[in-house]
Amino acid sequence: MNKEIEKAGITIVQMANLIPVAKTVGANRMVPTISIPYPLGDPSTSKEQQFKLRYHRVGVALDALSTDITEQTVFKVKI
Repeated sequence: MNKEIEKAGITIVQMANLIPVAKTVGANRMVPTISIPYPLGDPSTSKEQQFKLRYHRVGVALDALSTDITEQTVFKVKI
């Protein structure tokens, strides 16, 4: 799906916890997420910590949208 959207001229970022799978299917811009059931949060942490996790990862994804790349790129996130 990512390839088809990008063929249409729309830049896309794949947020995924299984980065090797995202690479295999051809995603160009990838942002690692936290886990399968909770990609952008961790219910074992406080609401404030979850907000920080989400805010950071979405911010990285937005930065990735505006970054020129020439090959598949995994953007770094804070752990």
